[in-house]
Amino acid sequence: MKSRFEKARKWLLFWTLFIGIGAVGGSACMLFDPSGKLLGMDAMLPFFKKLPLADILFADFAFSGYALLIVNGLTNLTAAELLLGRRYAGAVCSCVFGVTLMLWICIQFYMFPFNFMSTAYFIFGLIQAITGYAACVFYRQELFAENEHAYPRVGKGGHNELVVYFSRMGYARKLAMEAANATGADVYEVRSTELTAGTPGFWWCGRYGMHRWDMPIEDISIKLSSYRHVTICTPIWVFNLAAPMRTFCRKARGQIREADYILVHHTNSLYDNAVHEMNKLMGIEPTSVRSVRCRMGSFSEQSAALPHASAQSPRT
Repeated sequence: MKSRFEKARKWLLFWTLFIGIGAVGGSACMLFDPSGKLLGMDAMLPFFKKLPLADILFADFAFSGYALLIVNGLTNLTAAELLLGRRYAGAVCSCVFGVTLMLWICIQFYMFPFNFMSTAYFIFGLIQAITGYAACVFYRQELFAENEHAYPRVGKGGHNELVVYFSRMGYARKLAMEAANATGADVYEVRSTELTAGTPGFWWCGRYGMHRWDMPIEDISIKLSSYRHVTICTPIWVFNLAAPMRTFCRKARGQIREADYILVHHTNSLYDNAVHEMNKLMGIEPTSVRSVRCRMGSFSEQSAALPHASAQSPRT
């Protein structure tokens, strides 16, 4: 899969250089000719009277030149240097400096009549801030890695237990492998025949999640009824059961004798609705339910077991 962080980083590099170099150039002209005549800005000085200490700081463009250099020039060029080194800090700084630019332009909105230049640079700052935030998210997501050699007990527990999972980003897979490693269970991955990978997959899956549609999956190639216990690890899509796992649960009805659920999502919620839907589709009650929040690769347990989970005897 192509790196989404790399795409965002390249766009950020463009914006930081564009804004930074432009700010340095503008500040140089202001400092070279504080009267503003070089840039044709001398007629704008009266508008600065609205600002505090205008008679001291804004008698000419010298202070504005230094401020522009520091706030929007050197800052963005520093962010560009960090981005060239593919540093996470470059994405963070780019996001912050995009917000800084918008605040700078808000002062201009207060001072000057509506004008195209200020509006354009406000939009530039907004784009930079959004792209910077996206780059931060992508970096943390891609930093998340799973070491398949860290699960030596998977499949070595006597083939009495099974862990079934679907995973688009790798988070559900990690939890599934950890669960299988703890019990020695076999592992089975549900695979969709639809587009699920990358940014296009995100939007395509979101469409299925929003409408609560079933998503086509590959034929189940394992005999579910041969296992005494099955752990089902599923992501949550748009506050509901992930579409591929909805299809799996429907096809698995009558084949699973005992199960527990692991729900993987990014909010502080238990998602009882997903549990009820899985119960209805498969005609069973889980022995336990785990609700795990995952944000940018970091896991947080939301619940050890939901109160409506049936009190069956614990597994050995």
